[in-house]
Amino acid sequence: MQTPIFSAAPVSRAPSQERLRGIASMIAAVFTFAIMDSLLKRVSSHYGPLQVACMRCLSSLAFLLSAMAFQRFRPTLRTGQPLLHLWRGVLGIGMLACFVYAVRRLSMAQTYSLFMAAPLLMTALSVPMLGEAVTARRWLAIALGMCGVLIILHPWSKGVMPFAAAAAAAAATVFYSLSALTVRSLSRQNSNLSMVFWNFLLVGIGSGALALFDWRPIPMTDWAWLVAIGVTGALGQFWITDAFRRAPPAVVAPFEYTSILWAFAIDWLFWSRTPSASLIAGAAVVVASGTYVIWDERRSANLALIPASVPP
Repeated sequence: MQTPIFSAAPVSRAPSQERLRGIASMIAAVFTFAIMDSLLKRVSSHYGPLQVACMRCLSSLAFLLSAMAFQRFRPTLRTGQPLLHLWRGVLGIGMLACFVYAVRRLSMAQTYSLFMAAPLLMTALSVPMLGEAVTARRWLAIALGMCGVLIILHPWSKGVMPFAAAAAAAAATVFYSLSALTVRSLSRQNSNLSMVFWNFLLVGIGSGALALFDWRPIPMTDWAWLVAIGVTGALGQFWITDAFRRAPPAVVAPFEYTSILWAFAIDWLFWSRTPSASLIAGAAVVVASGTYVIWDERRSANLALIPASVPP
């Protein structure tokens, strides 16, 4: 699961080749994050959610610092709005801890299907938090997306999905959405690198401090897993940044939904689990609703760029 970061100020009319590269980067990022999340699921059977969150952030931070070691990165790490950074760190701790708890008890596909409602939730929350206007069409898409979530949860059938795990996945989605909305404010005074660095650092230290009383020693055999988590997290972060740098969000964001395909494949290959009909149907509704919201936002932005006709 990627950390929400980027408002990369893309060019509105990027060349088609750059857009294709942006799409390729987004698909690569989503695939890499799916591998990372499967590794988190693996290590979560031995460690608590907060310890896993700490290991995920600090391992990726180590690789980020290694890549930046020969660059003059200090000026770009200067931060504005420290309290907002701290609030985003708190949200990040809650998001990762809840996500790890959920993915340990649910399949990758179940967790991802619930988490894909985040763009819909972000759109709804942007009204009270940012004062943005949401059209009736988007509210209808949000309502349909929530119906898709109900289909995934399948509450009328007992034993389909553990309630605590489903609630944790829903909480992670809320934390993710709130964190993503803070990026819009942070990006005005902070570089992308600064937001990545401080988020990894604050979440890593904060979750580690909270996990101290339940911290388990890490044997040498598990360090390979931590290295793999760090590498995939850092690579995914690089590719998602590159995607939003090369192409407008409305072009590349829908390809984040390819994560559900990787989740289905990983469940089948490594855990011999196949998705239920209700999971596939619900995921399809959520994906369609989220894609429509992204398309409608792009359409509205394009219409705003068209000059109004002046009467003679």
